[in-house]
Amino acid sequence: MLKIIYAGTPDFSVAALQALIDSEHEVVAVYTQPDRPAGRGRKLTPSPVKKVALENNIAVFQPLNFKADEDKQALIDLDADLMVVAAYGLILPLAVLDAPRLGCINIHASILPRWRGAAPIQRSILAGDAETGITIMQMDVGLDTGDMLSKVTCEIGNEMTASQLHDQLMEMGGKALMDIMPAIESENLQPEKQDESLVTYAEKLQKAEAKIDWQQSAAQIALQIRAFNAWPVSQTLYYKGDKELVMRIWQAQPLSQSTDAEPGTVITVQKKSFHVATGDGVLEVTEIQMPGKKPMAVAAFLNANDPSGALLGQQAN
Repeated sequence: MLKIIYAGTPDFSVAALQALIDSEHEVVAVYTQPDRPAGRGRKLTPSPVKKVALENNIAVFQPLNFKADEDKQALIDLDADLMVVAAYGLILPLAVLDAPRLGCINIHASILPRWRGAAPIQRSILAGDAETGITIMQMDVGLDTGDMLSKVTCEIGNEMTASQLHDQLMEMGGKALMDIMPAIESENLQPEKQDESLVTYAEKLQKAEAKIDWQQSAAQIALQIRAFNAWPVSQTLYYKGDKELVMRIWQAQPLSQSTDAEPGTVITVQKKSFHVATGDGVLEVTEIQMPGKKPMAVAAFLNANDPSGALLGQQAN
């Protein structure tokens, strides 16, 4: 049995924490980011990881960072065998990495060294990758640069969204962790160094990336829509009369047809979708969200709207 410190913050981190709680190992403390304002009332809200920790009577630590000596010492004093990290969101200094007897390991949502960094799930879809997975690595002071201890892969389906892939990888991460725990406990690991020539970086998502450029191909726009579902959600301007509205697009697929229409033009309206010309090919839009509304099937939108001939992204002349 190992004494384990767990560090994580969002939903992605919950499955592995729960797996450890359900195991023979002892989670002596949980580290998570400070409570953040959320919802319309901007009420301070605990992270998903903190909620699980409190439900299981596990001590919770929420340092803003690890610059203060007392925060480092508090972790050292836990005298843990191992620290498991999954989407914690804070940089760990060497003093923290060296504190547990067996060091710190990280559950990362890509097959390293591809997609080091903050948004590996979304970047893998945006790049059109055919597969991704989970890498468990020994942490060092670099950004996702440590030796790899375990890798498991999965296919990225042609219509899979980032939120769907997130949920699949979250469960895979918990299972991959438990599969390697016996080797960690017996110190019978075979670390594999990362090939630095294959490194790519998954930069943090920015809201500005959500704007659709209709000059791009239908295939690339479809990847963008899948990658940014459920955040920040791809969007375009939609003009109705003299009103300029922001239309968010949740689901769309590229079609195997071409058009000479100006990119952004709604060229066809079907019962359950509408088709938009792009810089290369045609995009079929099937789920959208209008201001102040919940996401809806395009069929529902068409009951009260006719986007035929609309020019998305810019005002028609």
